[in-house]
Amino acid sequence: GIIVRNSILLVDFINHSVLAGKPLEEAVIEAGAVRAKPIILTALAAMIGAFFILSDPIFQGLAVSMVFGILVSTLLTLVVIPLLYFGYLKHFGIAALTHTE
Repeated sequence: GIIVRNSILLVDFINHSVLAGKPLEEAVIEAGAVRAKPIILTALAAMIGAFFILSDPIFQGLAVSMVFGILVSTLLTLVVIPLLYFGYLKHFGIAALTHTE
């Protein structure tokens, strides 16, 4: 849930910036810069919560997978989502933002 929400907010921030007239490259970089701190802090809070169950032998595997899953997915959210969306908008154009079916 956290990672999906972060990705949606990142894409939405890019959309608003582009529709406001900013160049695509600048909008993607600004979205990453502005949203990076809240995304990292949210992921860090979730990872710290998982650290408390590391000492429990029953839930230790769950805690390890949660910590590394959140870490990797946060890095992918900050790098891969903006790159893929940048490529999508470069390929289909800014008109893809306003196209509704």
